[in-house]
Amino acid sequence: MKLTAVLLAATTVATVSATPSWVPGQVTVKEDFKVPGENPLYFCADPKDNILEIENVDLSPNPPQPGSTLTIKAKGDFKDKIEGGKMHLQVKYGLITLINQDADLCETIGKADLECPLDKGEMKLTKDVDLPREIPPGTYTVLADVYDKEGEKITCLTSKISFHR
Repeated sequence: MKLTAVLLAATTVATVSATPSWVPGQVTVKEDFKVPGENPLYFCADPKDNILEIENVDLSPNPPQPGSTLTIKAKGDFKDKIEGGKMHLQVKYGLITLINQDADLCETIGKADLECPLDKGEMKLTKDVDLPREIPPGTYTVLADVYDKEGEKITCLTSKISFHR
C-alpha cells in the first residue's frame, strides 16, 4: 500500500517522544498504539477498523541515521482490495510545517515499487532507502493518513524522531 511511502516519510528522522496535545496543529504520538516491530512508528488511533492490518515493521538501523541506508521490512494484511485512494502527508520540523499535502495513493506507492490495485490478503515489503547525510539536526514529526477511494481508512501512522549531529 502506501505503507512504504508512509514509512519513508516517517523515517526521515530518530528518538520517539510524545507531543503535548495542547500544541495547536501538532501531531500527537499515542504511546498506546505502537506499531509492532523495531521502529519509531505509532498508529494515530486504534487500528482495529483499518483496512491494512500491520503485523510488523522493522527498520535497520533503528533509529535511522543520516548518511546511512535504511532498510524497511514490513508485513501486513489487506482486509479489502485497494484500487485507489489518497494520502495526507504532514512533516514538521519542531513547530514549522515542512510538508502538508494530499497525494494520489497509486502515484505515491509507485515510489515503493508497488502498484494499484493492491490485492486483498498478505503483503510483504522490503525497501532500501539512502538517507542524505545533510539531514538537519532537530526533531521531526511525521503524519501519514491514508484512505481508499471510498474514504475508508487504510491506515494512519505517526512518528517523532530526532536527528543529532
